[in-house]
Amino acid sequence: MKCLLIASESAQVLFYWADQDFEARLRQQFEDLPEQHGETRVPAFEDSINTLFAPLLISCITLNEKISDTYTSFISENNYLFTVHQFGECTYIAVNGDGSENEDDLRRKIFVLKKIIDLRFGLVTLDAVILKKTLRPQDTEQRCKVWKMLQGLLVTYSHLREEDQSFLVEAVERLIHPQLCQQCIEFLDRYVVQQINGSLERANEEVVHTFILVHTKLLSFLSSRNASSLRPSDLLSLILIAQDMYPSDDNLEVQTDKDLEKSLETGEFNTPKLSAAAQEEGGSQGCNLHQVTQPAIKVPNSQVAVSLYHLLDAFTVIEARLSEGQELGHSSHTHPNMSDLKQKMDKFIKAIGVLKQQLQSAWVDFKSKAFSKVNAGNPPDLLQACRNVKSRLCLVYQHYFLLKPAGHSQHLTIDLQTKTQKNVQEKLMDWKDFLLVKSKRNTTMISYLQDFPGLIHFIYVDRTVGHMIAPSLSTSKKSTELGKGPLAAFLKNKVWSLVGMGQRYLQKGYTTLTFRDGDYYCCYFLWFENEVGYKLPVIELPVLSDDSAPIGMLTGDYYRKLLRYYGKNHSLEMIKCFELFTIHFGVIPVDFIVQQCCDLARRLWEPSRIPLF
Repeated sequence: MKCLLIASESAQVLFYWADQDFEARLRQQFEDLPEQHGETRVPAFEDSINTLFAPLLISCITLNEKISDTYTSFISENNYLFTVHQFGECTYIAVNGDGSENEDDLRRKIFVLKKIIDLRFGLVTLDAVILKKTLRPQDTEQRCKVWKMLQGLLVTYSHLREEDQSFLVEAVERLIHPQLCQQCIEFLDRYVVQQINGSLERANEEVVHTFILVHTKLLSFLSSRNASSLRPSDLLSLILIAQDMYPSDDNLEVQTDKDLEKSLETGEFNTPKLSAAAQEEGGSQGCNLHQVTQPAIKVPNSQVAVSLYHLLDAFTVIEARLSEGQELGHSSHTHPNMSDLKQKMDKFIKAIGVLKQQLQSAWVDFKSKAFSKVNAGNPPDLLQACRNVKSRLCLVYQHYFLLKPAGHSQHLTIDLQTKTQKNVQEKLMDWKDFLLVKSKRNTTMISYLQDFPGLIHFIYVDRTVGHMIAPSLSTSKKSTELGKGPLAAFLKNKVWSLVGMGQRYLQKGYTTLTFRDGDYYCCYFLWFENEVGYKLPVIELPVLSDDSAPIGMLTGDYYRKLLRYYGKNHSLEMIKCFELFTIHFGVIPVDFIVQQCCDLARRLWEPSRIPLF
């Protein structure tokens, strides 16, 4: 029984999601609530949600207002676990009533929902008023669409977190096949990037990133020459969106059972030869027919988005500084540089074609207070003027990128999408079965057993680029490397438990963890290297509070911040960060296990550097 909701400072529910069991329990508590369907169901059920959570929300809001503190978690009389977190003026509450999730799980789900909202609505999330209207539109039908979209992504994430190792450790898993990867890069360039960007139907839009997925596994990725870099956390977010749009189809897997059985015996996969038709076309091959390329599109007003990002970042810093009672500061070494900000804002206002007057008015008011000696001594007025500018900038972003003008939509035409998809599918046909099998047996333990006796499972993560390598882990009732059903599920639980424990200890500042778990011995290591693979000294890591963002890429990009923290004392060299999780049989001597882990890390170092882009 699970539920997650967002509420405003007035205790109004801005978003909710509940599983069927929780919803059924609510309906029992409100026996007078009739069964309703369609649009009329939402406001009625919202009323019951508001009624149920109002006392808790009011209590949280009051505590926050009076003592600037509130609950982080608690357990109710009926053993329901509640986890609470405040983001600005919005209160997030996650609930579990069946014991299947702990406090860490609920907090992670809250932060992932925040990431999903940031990803979906962009810079408008920086303004609380606009965000609340965006999450809870007045129109019931529109509100249903917004909530359904967020609910779908949240459910997809929860499923992937429970079943997929890449979402367990929040890193991208690659299908390792250098020859095929290179062919797919050429294929993406020729049949996706060049075809779309050279088409008259693209309506001034441009493909900047495109990649091929096999389920959640990344086969190849291509960025255009002028594209900005894509962070690992953003790539993983795009994979989440792709899985939500095109869920994995189990029917495709059934057709490959015989190939799967053969691969289990040998640990090898036979790469298919190109068909005559494919050879005539140049031999660029790709992914399966279920989930094809996912191009990221650069819209005509993308430069406006870049400018808005930098301006809003500057005003967010100014707002935080003023809120803490600090002076604005006009030094050239201060971020943001006020003189530079003044020039950029004046230039931006001249360039935009919408909401110019409103933004100009707010900006003039801020300038008169920020750059005038007469008004410099009134911080509250300056803070409000700063917030007004931020709000107007968010409205400009909303107008350009979230509101669709009548008769105009900012995406590729259906004909162009269909044409591109058809070309992709034709090129992928020869590789379909091979890639479906490969996606289920990307890395096999069979290839490691001879050199690492006693090793049962491992997960190796390159945190610098956000990639991971791990033997496939399936709990299917059909035969797998781990046997069938219960045995595979038992080991899967061990792996999930190890990762959770490793992350909890990392949050406390530990980089090494070894412990015996029944008949098994578990290890976790985090370390830093320079670019040539030389291991760097261990340093004392910061200890995070219990209510801080959970360890991961989707919950606050912890590892990016960690690399920046370590790099302060190594400014002249490129720093890389790695993690290794291992499970061995408990009868293996501890010293031997530790040595195996070192050898395994050295062996996995090379595959992680196979070109992807």
